[in-house]
Amino acid sequence: MSSLKSGEIQAGQAKAFSWRFVTPLFLGSALNPINSSLIATALVPIAGALHVTVGRTAVLVAGLYLASAVAQPTAGKLADEFGPRKIFLTGISIVFLGGVLGSLAQNLPTLVVARVLIGIGTSAGYPSAMLLIRRRATGAGMSAPPGGVLGGLSISGNVTVAIGPPIGGVLVGWLGWQAAFLVNIPFALAALAMTLRWIPRDDPATGSRRLREILARIDLPGIVGFGGTMTALLVFLLSLPRPDWLALVIAVVAGAALIWWELRVSTPFFDVRRLVSNGALTRTYLRSALMLLGVYTVLYGLTQWMQAGRGLSSEQAGLLILPMGAVAAFVIRPVSKRNLVRSPLTVAALCMLAASVVILFLDSHSPVVLIVGVTVVFGITVGTTSSGNQTALYAQAPADQLGTASGLFRTFSYLGSIASSTITGIVFSSGVTDQGLYTLAFVLIGVSALVLLMVVTDRQLKVPLSDKQRNTA
Repeated sequence: MSSLKSGEIQAGQAKAFSWRFVTPLFLGSALNPINSSLIATALVPIAGALHVTVGRTAVLVAGLYLASAVAQPTAGKLADEFGPRKIFLTGISIVFLGGVLGSLAQNLPTLVVARVLIGIGTSAGYPSAMLLIRRRATGAGMSAPPGGVLGGLSISGNVTVAIGPPIGGVLVGWLGWQAAFLVNIPFALAALAMTLRWIPRDDPATGSRRLREILARIDLPGIVGFGGTMTALLVFLLSLPRPDWLALVIAVVAGAALIWWELRVSTPFFDVRRLVSNGALTRTYLRSALMLLGVYTVLYGLTQWMQAGRGLSSEQAGLLILPMGAVAAFVIRPVSKRNLVRSPLTVAALCMLAASVVILFLDSHSPVVLIVGVTVVFGITVGTTSSGNQTALYAQAPADQLGTASGLFRTFSYLGSIASSTITGIVFSSGVTDQGLYTLAFVLIGVSALVLLMVVTDRQLKVPLSDKQRNTA
């Protein structure tokens, strides 16, 4: 009887996370990373069509970065308050509008607005999905979802960034630069239809529905302050190597005001006390930022070197990056099914360290197979770090703030990606050379060594936090 009952429970848990439930969540989570890299192949055609310099089109990349860095935790906070399904549907609808607007745009300012809309809309995908998965697992009597679910979310939320450039190259070559925006329309419509059909409605909201109390709970001043701080900080980072000191001053002042405010409100948007007290979660944020700094440095820095230093075409360079995404997707599934944390993060740091050392031996005459070897090893890095950090996030984030915590997790990831573009821009400012590539390799060696030290010395990575520990963290 007990075995029969156990089998019924397992069957019910498997049904709770059927493909119908997870497919729209994976699709919605993939839109942000794909859009962040897809635009790379459309910048030159956009510049030609709109009669602007290629340098001016860089605002399309920065616009999505800025919008996403601010909107990710905001969407998570709103999902915590109003329900993840509502916020997920709202975000997908905004993505649809951005795709339509961008495909019809006739000037650069309109394209910037479209990219900001896409950044805001796609930012709802990951934090809403994490919260939906958490509530689904709780409803099914599970302390954690099946590892394959978090693994699929890791693939859609992180690995897909590597397939953006090659896919973008094909679509832009076939349909023109508008394809970078048109691609969002069918995916948004599909995600909307599947969510409306297969994702159950949110439970009735608790607490007062009066506007004043709602605004107090979501901490609107905190959201505005966080947005201002992040915007100023990212403007400063993007201005390097010619620093915009005014932006840095604004970031420091706004950040100080934000901390002062958040320490005084009862339901802070950016919970400073909890962030300080929950050291395990804070370190997960930092690890994610550092590892993605390394991954994006390879994704963009190595790609630039392959074209300008090694003499490969953009199509060839894109194909050589593809193994990174393929290997990462292959690695994530078996790792995530076991809900491991420490061991995959250790492997990620070691692989990143080894591949960074190999970059020191590349030059303009290096065989293609050696370059592929580097991207394959970095693929292992992407897969293991994505799975390990996401599992750590799920275990360490407070259950009542998982949406906000997941959004902040992605914000730190964007900080890492922007830092990588800043470093690459500084190193290659006077030309893409072998020596510049070696400088990037030394940066990567330092970053991977730091991450390895963080993993080895972090005792809280030995086992995931229990539900009781997570709720009281």
